[in-house]
Amino acid sequence: MKSQTASQVTYRPVDLAREHGLSTQAVRNYERDGCLPAAARTASGYRVYTAAHAHALRAYVALIPAHGYAAAGDVMRAANAGDLDAVLRAVDRGHAQLQRDRETLDAVEVAVTTLATPAPPAATAPAAHARPARPLTVGDVAHRLGVTPATLRTWERAGILTPRRDPVSHHRLYDADDVRDAQLAQLLRRGGYLLGHIAEVVGHVRATAGPAPLDASLRAWRQGLAARGRAMLTAAGRLADYLRFLDGDG
Repeated sequence: MKSQTASQVTYRPVDLAREHGLSTQAVRNYERDGCLPAAARTASGYRVYTAAHAHALRAYVALIPAHGYAAAGDVMRAANAGDLDAVLRAVDRGHAQLQRDRETLDAVEVAVTTLATPAPPAATAPAAHARPARPLTVGDVAHRLGVTPATLRTWERAGILTPRRDPVSHHRLYDADDVRDAQLAQLLRRGGYLLGHIAEVVGHVRATAGPAPLDASLRAWRQGLAARGRAMLTAAGRLADYLRFLDGDG
């Protein structure tokens, strides 16, 4: 072993598996799926792994927490095929998605802070910030927010608002949560956010039954984004090592 160069050292599946706490079957599966280069076989049919496989497995294992299984597989298959452009595009998509997620989180935090701010005393409170005691029509909500009914219907088509329908008249009816979502949408539109982005933000608020329960979720969400960002840094280093090895600089 010591007399061999790094590129000549061979590994058994178990050697690669132990480094990452994996099963030998997992290593074989990764090879089968194209995430590792195809291994040579001995005369008796046993796989022979090399330094290329060790570098590839380190890169793939690091890519998973950074970009997810699907994207990590896409990156490795492109790398093994020698398609550098596809590798870089896949990595770029992951970084772009992380940036979008950060922007969504920032928007949610701003909106939650605004909605959680205590309203002025009842005598001076603007009608738009008072929770309605009964369901409102589209015209009522439009009047409270100073927008047109057509705007509210556009927000509904975008998935931002989900008013129920009166069983008899089939008119839209907006309850207190619908009005809150409309206020949130108006706030984000003023901030220049696109409707698809707003739908994501409102969905997060709706899923946690309002702004208040979001506090812990937002902290966990930001921690998750930070962990993903750090994982991307680690993955970039492992992937760069593998690409250099493939280029003959290993």
